Amino acid sequence: MKTHFYLLLIMCNILILVIDTTPVDKTQGLDEERKQPLSEDGNKVLHRAKRGWMWNQFFLLEEYTGSDTQYVGKLYTDQDKGDGNLKYILSGDGAGSVFVIDENTGDIQAIKRLDREEKSVYTLRAKAIDRKTERQVEPESEFIIKIHDINDNEPKFTQDIYTATVPEMSEVGTSVIQVTAIDADDPSYGNSAKIVYSIIQGQPYFSVDPDTGIIKTALPDMSRENREHYQVVIQAKDMGGQMGGLSGTTTVNITLTDVNDNPPRFPQSIYQFMSVESAAVGTAIGRIKANDDDVGKNAEIKYTVIDKDAKNYFEVITDQKTQDGIITVKKLLDFESHRMHTFEVEAANTFEDPRFSHLRSFKDTAIVKIMLHDVDEAPIFNRPFYVFEVSEDVKEGSVIGHVSAQDPDSTKSSVKYSIDRNTDLERLFDIHSGNGSLILAKPLDRESTPWQNITIVATETKNPGLSRNVQAYIKILDINDHAPEFAQHYDTFVCENAKPGQLIQTISAIDKDEPLRGHTFFFEMVPEFSINPNFSVLDNKDNTAGILTKRNRYSRHKISTYTLPIIIFDNDYPVQSSTETLTIQVCACDKKGNVLSCNAEAFLLPAGLSTGALIAILLCILILLTLVILFAALKRQRKKEPLIVSKDDVRDNVVTYNDEGGGEEDTQAFDIGALRNPEAREENKPRRDIIPDTIFHIQRAVPMWENVDVQDFIQKRLKENDSDTTAPPYDSLATYAYEGNDSIAGSLSSLESPALEENQDYRYLNEWGPRFKKLADLYGGDESD
Repeated sequence: MKTHFYLLLIMCNILILVIDTTPVDKTQGLDEERKQPLSEDGNKVLHRAKRGWMWNQFFLLEEYTGSDTQYVGKLYTDQDKGDGNLKYILSGDGAGSVFVIDENTGDIQAIKRLDREEKSVYTLRAKAIDRKTERQVEPESEFIIKIHDINDNEPKFTQDIYTATVPEMSEVGTSVIQVTAIDADDPSYGNSAKIVYSIIQGQPYFSVDPDTGIIKTALPDMSRENREHYQVVIQAKDMGGQMGGLSGTTTVNITLTDVNDNPPRFPQSIYQFMSVESAAVGTAIGRIKANDDDVGKNAEIKYTVIDKDAKNYFEVITDQKTQDGIITVKKLLDFESHRMHTFEVEAANTFEDPRFSHLRSFKDTAIVKIMLHDVDEAPIFNRPFYVFEVSEDVKEGSVIGHVSAQDPDSTKSSVKYSIDRNTDLERLFDIHSGNGSLILAKPLDRESTPWQNITIVATETKNPGLSRNVQAYIKILDINDHAPEFAQHYDTFVCENAKPGQLIQTISAIDKDEPLRGHTFFFEMVPEFSINPNFSVLDNKDNTAGILTKRNRYSRHKISTYTLPIIIFDNDYPVQSSTETLTIQVCACDKKGNVLSCNAEAFLLPAGLSTGALIAILLCILILLTLVILFAALKRQRKKEPLIVSKDDVRDNVVTYNDEGGGEEDTQAFDIGALRNPEAREENKPRRDIIPDTIFHIQRAVPMWENVDVQDFIQKRLKENDSDTTAPPYDSLATYAYEGNDSIAGSLSSLESPALEENQDYRYLNEWGPRFKKLADLYGGDESD
């Protein structure tokens, strides 16, 4: 069947080629290149040329299984006369490797098995060449070989396994998930890629849309509590699901998620527990539990005590891990008043789904009974704490209050009282052990401690191990037992140039007492000093007072300090007063009232002398002292010994190595001592790097030569250096370069002397030559200098 199908396809291709073949008219006068007719003047006539190539688009089936090559089609041009003069050449996609052409006939064959999914279209180019001229008889042209698809690929799902969830109790048709399969075949050719979905496993719970692959619920009221997980197998088949199509499958794991469709339920209606009456607040008595088939937040339960009376004594706390209800004590229990507590507890979900609230109640109740056991309890005070007020002037032994405690048991044992001395270290209080009367043992002082806090202990007489404590807070009430006093220490002064009525100080007062109406102070002068010619006290009526001057000018040389006694009263009962003394110092001030000096022995400055002027005077004095110190230092410096105190000057140590003179005779002929600094031989040798105080008379040495010109030059240079303030110190070497007057001898060089006179006196050279050589060696010159 498949071989016949291929033969039929080849015949269709050949038929298409024959139908598409169109003959080309041949006329006279065609252009050799394009075979276009020429006009009478020889120019080309522009006409649409007919294509000489004769073929249409080629088609080829993929996955050819024959043993021979697969025929594709034939290339032909109307220029082919059938004499074998033309040669066909093929190039492009797969030319030579996938497709070959018979160069003589133009037949194209496929030599390989083709796969459309790898490459569906091949673009090739064809040439027709004249074998003799090697010229193209037709321009190169492209053609296409299209691979026709066959159904050789099955549908494949994008995932091997899908996972999905859907809420339980969902309505029929609720979408769960969409699966997708892909077919690699050509969707535009036949039904090879047309996929149809179907469900193989998972019915009747789920269904699948055959076209889209959407999985939906198929049964109502699917309960997670009955079944939670489902495995659904979906098939995808191509060829539109017809016989002979290829198929693929995938697995979808679907889980039903929980919704709050189940209320909590107590497994029993009555719970009984036992407890002692002495159980502390927060003690757990027992656990109850309501079951809920839901999970997660849908199974969270809150428990509530319904009875009002029981709410005061008990509460139920939910254990978040187990959802148990823990019954705890909220208030101290009393066996004598309630030997059994019976109450109702309600369990309800913290989260309710409104979709199911109309179907059933989401609450459940149970009865809880708690039996109490009697225990021997400690005494109980009639108050949780006590507060007493006592005046600080109460006498010792006075009763300041009472406390009371009773045994809560039916035996009603007697109670004795005591004070915890760790809270009353000073033992200010005592208590009557029988009736609980609190007694003052020592005087109280509110100013030192306004409150006293003590602990009172009540103990059963029959069972001393049972006791209970209570706090007693004692407030000390104030009495007016302290006199007012100055609020601070005042450093008061008055200027010498003060005028009458001038405010020099504002004073205030403090009092250790705390009257209920607040403090009110009054200020007066001591009656004995009320007539004071110097100062007065003015009460400002606001708990302050001003100190005013009463006369012109004060003299600190006559009286440097005044004392002013002042009486301060309070307004409480009984009235308390004190006498405070204000010390006022007389000071010298400027016109603005700024203090200049308060010392009576201070230097009298001219009137109106400012602080800036005083500072300027002090700076001038300081500068003068500095100059005196510098002058003294310079005097001491001038008296220092010179650097070279030896008679041998440093210049005696100059040694020459290039002496060309006459030996020792020349050295003895030159007295180097003449060039020594004559001041170095004096006892007091001044420095040469400063200006000398006196000019020393230099003692002239015996001349070394008789040339007056050189002597004058050397003496002039020595005098200039001695008087030069910038000259270097003694341990430096000064050179004097002197060329002298015109030499009668001319040049000493025979090279520069054009001629020598016969009567030249060479005794001059013989006498002075070695001396000039010595001077040249010492001062850096040569014999010609």
